[in-house]
Amino acid sequence: MFIGEYKHTIDDKGRVAVPVKFRADLVKGAVVTRGLDSSLFLLPSEEWGKLTDKLASLPLGQANSRAFARLMLAGAMDAMLDKQGRFIIPEYLRQYAGLRKNIVIVGVNTRLELWDEEAWMAYSAKTQADAGAIAEQMGGLGI
Repeated sequence: MFIGEYKHTIDDKGRVAVPVKFRADLVKGAVVTRGLDSSLFLLPSEEWGKLTDKLASLPLGQANSRAFARLMLAGAMDAMLDKQGRFIIPEYLRQYAGLRKNIVIVGVNTRLELWDEEAWMAYSAKTQADAGAIAEQMGGLGI
């Protein structure tokens, strides 16, 4: 399980180091793709397979299903860790997420999310301010 927040930097070649505690989960392979809320998703290959199975089961006749599948699949790239635990984030994905030099890697259960540090701080502050209302809405889901 991926949890926590970790600050990192992207080097001039577009590489970022994965936190040491997560590397073993990604060494067998990983995929980086467009995420939601202006982030990127980094998933172990096994979790990526589960996601693609779900995407394949979406109704092809629905425009939103096609659009979401395209968002996830068309932007995806294999993320192979080097000996230092780094991988390259392609330029088009860095642009999509607005990633500059300083980023935050956020553990979200089965995936890691990569955020521009300023964007994460703004999102996190807003979410924390709205925590009571969010919890109220989640109550209906049994959480």
